[in-house]
Amino acid sequence: MPVTGSRRTLLCTSTAALAIAFSALILTAPNSAAEPVDYGKGDGTEESGGGDETGIYAAARITYSGSVAKNGSTGNVTSADVNWTPPPCWYAPYLGAEDFKKKMSKDIKGQMNTPGMGGHAGAALSELQRHYEDEYGWTDTPGYKDYNVDKDGEGMFWAAVENPDEPDLLKRSSCNDLPFWVDNGEAPPPQYEEAITPEILAALAYQHMQLPDTEVSLAPEETTKVNLPTWAWLDKAVFDEVQATAALNVPGFALQATTTATPVSLTLEPGTDDAETHPASGECTLNADDSIGEPYAKGKDDQNPPCGITYLRSSGDGAFDLQATITWEIAWTGTGGAGGDLPDGTFGNDQEVVVQEIQAVNR
Repeated sequence: MPVTGSRRTLLCTSTAALAIAFSALILTAPNSAAEPVDYGKGDGTEESGGGDETGIYAAARITYSGSVAKNGSTGNVTSADVNWTPPPCWYAPYLGAEDFKKKMSKDIKGQMNTPGMGGHAGAALSELQRHYEDEYGWTDTPGYKDYNVDKDGEGMFWAAVENPDEPDLLKRSSCNDLPFWVDNGEAPPPQYEEAITPEILAALAYQHMQLPDTEVSLAPEETTKVNLPTWAWLDKAVFDEVQATAALNVPGFALQATTTATPVSLTLEPGTDDAETHPASGECTLNADDSIGEPYAKGKDDQNPPCGITYLRSSGDGAFDLQATITWEIAWTGTGGAGGDLPDGTFGNDQEVVVQEIQAVNR
């Protein structure tokens, strides 16, 4: 039956109260919707399936393949746009109707039987239960009749997923809507802007991408002289694009996105202010054959290299830390022909360069 205003007031009913009650469940029940995602190992292999000890299918598993960091950790690429960050949370398929009812009923019952669970907390749990049992609900938000079990197999409940690599707790927990139903083959309601999309998967692939350690070729290779140009270059063979893929595949719903990083330039930072870079900006761009710089050849001692450094003082008993940073253009393609660009990424290596004074010979 429709809900009267007095019943809403009596039970402090609101969408916020439902969310608080659901939060209480996910914070205290280790196998509830707090952790519907199990990240892949990130070792370049596809992984599928998943489930907890109850046998309930952990539907929202995201798998990673390609050049990604191991053990699901973040990769080594850094966004050149300091204002860009990967998504802190999103909504994704969680459980079918029968399994969702089984889990929620168990968790709600367990919490309501907890000593001291009364007052507003108990009322909120009762309201949460009614939300999924009564299509009219006790709030202004329409509920579900018996957890939608009459539509089992025709869709799934979607739930919030936190990005475990997001350090900001408030951002990570900002997807705080209650689990909602989506029919197979249908898009989530438009109000759920954080619902999983190919673009979100592309951003996650970016976050987990592992770029290769690329050591710049130098001449002289280990020890150079003051005021003697040091040539730097990267061959095309060791300077190629890198791809990482993130995928989500559950019954009635499948998405994937591949993020591609293409190297575009090399930036040299000498490790001391007493040096000149070539070119002056320190940024060496691609040649026509996709290499960078030019290998040193005999007879070029007095020439300035197209990519390199001239050190103006000795490194003494130590060495200068030459930082070679590659800038990568990032683009993505995904399910349904989706695609676009993401901010450029950077990744650098440090190389020690010993610089000696040129010794004059007195006669």
